[in-house]
Amino acid sequence: MATDHIRYDVLARDALRGVLRKVLTDAAAHGLPGEHHFFITFVSKAEGVKLSPRLLAQYPEEMTIILQHQFWDLTVLEDRFEVGLSFGGIPERLIVPFSAIKSFLDPSVKFGLQFDTSDVAEVAPETLPAAPAPSALSVPAPAAEKAETAEEPTPPSQGGAEVVRLDRFRKK
Repeated sequence: MATDHIRYDVLARDALRGVLRKVLTDAAAHGLPGEHHFFITFVSKAEGVKLSPRLLAQYPEEMTIILQHQFWDLTVLEDRFEVGLSFGGIPERLIVPFSAIKSFLDPSVKFGLQFDTSDVAEVAPETLPAAPAPSALSVPAPAAEKAETAEEPTPPSQGGAEVVRLDRFRKK
């Protein structure tokens, strides 16, 4: 078999990360339209990931975050995104490089991306203090306001974030 000097695998991976970057940029600018919400799984100890010591202790290998109703200050840069989320009532600021992302899922439309992170260097992660509480103006409003339904799942009240296994959303 011939050697792939063009590295189509790297080109495809970078293009798919561009899709993720575009989706997050639109969400930062306009909020999430309709029922869209995102499950993002990333390597906790990957180079450039910044978490509080509390979150790093709780999720030492990988972490899945959900961007749906309560996130704030979503900022998307060329190589990473930053977002404020609340874990057990404590606001936190996360910085996640796109290279650390293992998967992206939008279950509202059954769309998902898987990324190979085997080449991601694991380093002693940088830790951040807990983020300040969000102001009411910094929480993005959904593009289409809808009344909450009884079918809407309620978050667990066990004092910590819930890691969701993406396997349950995959087709068998």
